[in-house]
Amino acid sequence: MDPQVVAAIIAASVSVLTLIGTLAAQYFGRRATSRDTEKTLGEQGKHLDRTLAEQREQLDRTLAEQRTRTLNERFATAAEQLGSDKPAVRLAGVYAMAGLADDWEENRQTCVDVLCAYLRMPYEPDPGPNAPEPQRLAFQAIREVRHTVIRVITAHLKKDAVVSWQDLNFDFTGVLFDGGDFSGARFSGGTVRFIGSRFSGGLVDFRFARFSGGRVDFGFAEFSGGT
Repeated sequence: MDPQVVAAIIAASVSVLTLIGTLAAQYFGRRATSRDTEKTLGEQGKHLDRTLAEQREQLDRTLAEQRTRTLNERFATAAEQLGSDKPAVRLAGVYAMAGLADDWEENRQTCVDVLCAYLRMPYEPDPGPNAPEPQRLAFQAIREVRHTVIRVITAHLKKDAVVSWQDLNFDFTGVLFDGGDFSGARFSGGTVRFIGSRFSGGLVDFRFARFSGGRVDFGFAEFSGGT
């Protein structure tokens, strides 16, 4: 065979082998690069998931802390309103405390305890029609706040209440009732105390009220007037 032909064949073979080697190197290089890329992306994905999880947890903690702070501020404001010397401000405090009780399930009992404690505060009886007008008006304003507390409590104890307080405790120990509407209230599951309560004057309405479960105590209660 012509030496030139042999040389050409050898050169061609070398070129083909070189091309094959180059292509193989590129192929395996790409595979290695792909594996490295996949590994890198996988690690980045795991890191991103951990970061997002930590951020969600931090956000949840921040929101929970903000919610607790807001509810505590609402409680302080409502309690301050209930202690005001102005009946209109006290009325606002009654509704504010009741609204807070609806929103703050874990401290609902505390809010209700505050409303019951308001009723247990010293309360002067009706001065009568012959008392000076300023005195009579002041008494009527205070009595309206007290009766509003009872109405708010009763509204949350009815069958169709949006937020039910039926399983809570109510302490009316020593309360002076000169009226109030408990009609349709359902006391169930908690402890209800009317120990030493005094029912004198006005109409205290217990029609269709139900006491079931829990404990109800009217020990030493006095019924000395009214209906």
